[in-house]
Order: sequence, then structure tokens, then C-alpha cells
Amino acid sequence: HVQLVESGGGSVQPGGSLRLSCTVSGYTFSRNCLGWFRQAPGKEREAVASIYSGGRGTYYADWVKGRFTISRDNAKKTLYLEMNSLKLEDTAMYYCAADTVETYDGVCPPARWLFGVSGQGTQVTVS
Repeated sequence: HVQLVESGGGSVQPGGSLRLSCTVSGYTFSRNCLGWFRQAPGKEREAVASIYSGGRGTYYADWVKGRFTISRDNAKKTLYLEMNSLKLEDTAMYYCAADTVETYDGVCPPARWLFGVSGQGTQVTVS
């Protein structure tokens, strides 16, 4: 079965950077949507960014653009989220998620992956 395992979270000061990783096992993503979402205590999950495993299509939440970069290494079955210029409000548990249904249009809006398979999360604290 599909397993996603996140790592790379931690505590940083405002303005700092972190690189999150998500390793996938049990499935080979070829034409799928992969993404990152976050959830803070008492709040709903919030889509951060997504990427199409079969091409270069990406999606970013408006408040992320210019600060975060999503990337993937299909050979390593790993998804990344490079986070720069972190702010206090970025504090949350960060999860990677995947849609196991293949898509051929290269478009990955949150609706396709936000409630798909996800990992256990990695905590990011900015303080």
C-alpha cells in the first residue's frame, strides 16, 4: 500500500529556511498530483503547493508564491518543499499528499490531492 513519510521539519526564527522531504513507497507516481498541505491547531487543512509527477505543472497558494518552492525527484520517489523567508504564521504541521488516480492534463489544483493519501506530518515552528 502507499506510504508517505515526511521529514525535515523543525524550529526556526522568522526569516529562516527549511527543506521538507516526503518519501513515497508502495506506489510509483507517473502521472499523478503530489502536494503539500498544512494544518495548525484548530484550523482546517490548507493547501500549500502541488506538482505534477509527469511534467512541470505546479500550483502555489497565493500567500506562498516567491517564498516556497515545490519539487520532486521521481527516481528517488521523493517530494520536496523548500521554504524560505518563514513567518510566524507558517507554524503548522506540514503534510505531503498524493492523488493515486492518474491524470493526463498536468493540472493539479488542491481538489485533486488535498484529501488524498497523506503522511503523518512534520512539525514546522517559526518563533
